[in-house]
Amino acid sequence: MSPESLLDDTQAEKQEVKGYFETTGFERWNRIYSETDDVNKVQRNIRIGHQKTVDEVLSWIKESGELSDVSFCDAGCGVGSLSLPLAEMGAGSINASDISEAMANEAQRRAEEAGLNMSKLNFFASDLESLSGSFHTVCCLDVFIHYPQPAAEEMVRHLCSLTEQRLIVSFAPYTPLLALLKGIGQLFPGPSKTTRAYTLKETGIVQAAESCGFKLVRRRLNKAPFYFSRLLELRKAKPN
Repeated sequence: MSPESLLDDTQAEKQEVKGYFETTGFERWNRIYSETDDVNKVQRNIRIGHQKTVDEVLSWIKESGELSDVSFCDAGCGVGSLSLPLAEMGAGSINASDISEAMANEAQRRAEEAGLNMSKLNFFASDLESLSGSFHTVCCLDVFIHYPQPAAEEMVRHLCSLTEQRLIVSFAPYTPLLALLKGIGQLFPGPSKTTRAYTLKETGIVQAAESCGFKLVRRRLNKAPFYFSRLLELRKAKPN
């Protein structure tokens, strides 16, 4: 089943997410992913947790040595939290997209302000299922929180189709404790919760990638108060 057909039942929700990140969501998350002090305790901890995930990904990429001659896709780039430092490290090329045009434009503004080589950076607005192309490395960080399990698994398969060698994804992992916290509204409390937030079972995500010829090579759990993210690196399996 194609990503488009599987997500037919969630088009209204996708439009809700898009609308949110074009308006109040953009204002809120632009503050969270910045250095401003104008954030509450929950938002500050989300900032800390997300930065842990980004730093871990950058460490993995640097350790691999696959950087200057490699093409990257940052799927769901937000305001450029991964793309900007990746460009600073010397990435070969980066295609960075977000469902929100406001987010993608802010990422480009930050890149230009930082004096980065814009010939190697391409920011644009797109949902995940509309992405196309072929990239050595595809990264999709903390985006699957907007996808229920079946749609997230189909999206993993779609991202695998864009990936030549390495797929890196992160998501809020399903555990009985997190399910309980989410159920009573403590995981995403107050004004920080505006759109639906899904936790995902890791086995389903890994199996979706394995069905496309990828294998799990490492994993990590990053957390801070009100932030939990399972980070996976998957590699295209070498033929026997």
